[in-house]
Amino acid sequence: MSEVRTCASSGHEFTVSDKEIAYCERMGFPLPVISPEERIRELMAFRNEWKLYRRKCDATGEQIISAYHPDSKFKVYNNSYWWGDAWDPLEYGRDFDFSRPFFEQFAELQKVVPREGTSIFNSENCDYNSHTRESKNCYLNSLVYRCEDTYYSYWVVDDQDVFDAVCTNGSTRCYECMDCEKCYECVMLQNSKDCSDCHFSYALQNCKNCMFSNNLVGKEYYVFNKQVTPEEFEKIKAEYLNGSFESFLKGREKFFEVRNKAIHRATHNINCENVIGDLMYDSRNCELAFEGNGSEDVCNAISIADSKDVYNAYSAGWPGCEMVYSSCVTRGSQDVAFCLYTFFSSGLRYCDSMKGCHDSFGCIGLKQKKYCILNKQYTKEEYETLVPKIIEHMKKTGEWGRYFPPGLSPFAYDETPAQDYYPINKERALAMGYRWLDYQAPPPSAQKVISAGRLPDSINDTPDDVLEWAINGEITGKPFKLMSGELSFYREMKLPIPRRHPAQRHADRMKLRNPHKLWERECDSCHRQVVSSYSPDRPEIVYCEQCYLREVY
Repeated sequence: MSEVRTCASSGHEFTVSDKEIAYCERMGFPLPVISPEERIRELMAFRNEWKLYRRKCDATGEQIISAYHPDSKFKVYNNSYWWGDAWDPLEYGRDFDFSRPFFEQFAELQKVVPREGTSIFNSENCDYNSHTRESKNCYLNSLVYRCEDTYYSYWVVDDQDVFDAVCTNGSTRCYECMDCEKCYECVMLQNSKDCSDCHFSYALQNCKNCMFSNNLVGKEYYVFNKQVTPEEFEKIKAEYLNGSFESFLKGREKFFEVRNKAIHRATHNINCENVIGDLMYDSRNCELAFEGNGSEDVCNAISIADSKDVYNAYSAGWPGCEMVYSSCVTRGSQDVAFCLYTFFSSGLRYCDSMKGCHDSFGCIGLKQKKYCILNKQYTKEEYETLVPKIIEHMKKTGEWGRYFPPGLSPFAYDETPAQDYYPINKERALAMGYRWLDYQAPPPSAQKVISAGRLPDSINDTPDDVLEWAINGEITGKPFKLMSGELSFYREMKLPIPRRHPAQRHADRMKLRNPHKLWERECDSCHRQVVSSYSPDRPEIVYCEQCYLREVY
């Protein structure tokens, strides 16, 4: 049966589910001592998703773009060199010392094994991105797969000409869209699917030519949820999408009004069976699962795809994974626990940055290896004899079953998504054992610097040499520059130049999405208790699934 425990970090009570207890017993792992939320914080704090720096490659001396700050304690190689055969990570191997804690020995290995500069694979003209695969002509995005001409976006797949988006899939020529799928030429659309020429709207499905509307299905030429003629629609659209910043702001304000008046699903799960979470699709038997699809038997995980038996994980899948426990970024792997950046591997424990590896423990940066411990090669028999002894040693030191301690993160807390999802101040981060960077990027080189408030109101009045200006953004005052493809997109879509720095725009969008957290609250229609990603004190109208479907469909 489930077990109630007290979190060693927050002091709050939490419950370990029957499924996780059975899994831990089967795998020989101790039960967790910190809450599900704190476990996800730990994992997120080991990944830099956005920050990029200029630094030297420690192998070639060339200037590179890297996720690692120039003052980082790690060796960093450019991607092609790191993935090549010019260096051998086994050269850094060492014997396990049973007189010392494991994490202390792993930290020493971290300091000498080179790290990959950025995670960009099979892409063209995508140097200024993070975690990008099979894409082309993209700029300042993070978590990108099979995209082209996409800018300033986060978690995007199969998109083209998409700007300032969060979690859009299969979309084209979209701007400021969030949680949208297969949309075309849409501006400021959220939680919508299969829409075209829809703007400043919320929760639309299979709609065309709609503005300032919510909870519509299969509608065309609607404004404020009322039917209009095509001529009326084009006239209203021209009032707000005419290249004027002032007009765009008025449209944005109306979007918030429309969003607040919409009926909101208690959770945004579709085609799921026995799933407690949010933004899950085509999944079953999941608990505390968020932003996933095609998965089964998942517990306390965020961002999962086509995976099974996943517990306490951040980003697992693409392609699918199986038997993943307390790990961050797992791709096409099985039987992985307490790991970071695992690609197409199996049988790993406490490893970092491994590809095509099997049956290894406490290793970093290996490729196509097996039976290794602390980057030292062993025979199968030697490995199977030594690993149980290391586990028993770690049980005595209190390390076995814990994720890597905060001090072993390759990044400072404020460089990671943990600060996006679980924001804390510098003092709290340091007290918890994390590092803090407080880095301010040098201003971009520019012919002149202009405050955002001095930009022309209309894109039609914006000269070509704006590309040579540095714009001091609203709110933060941080300067940023425009790219030529970006300017062309604004002109074609009749959009004004944004006034805020890309990082601030990303933060603004993230605030519009629900947290990865669940509450009990009443359905505002039938008043029965439901589990929801909307807290009870929020003002939105929230319906249970049955009432939502009856009302909207």
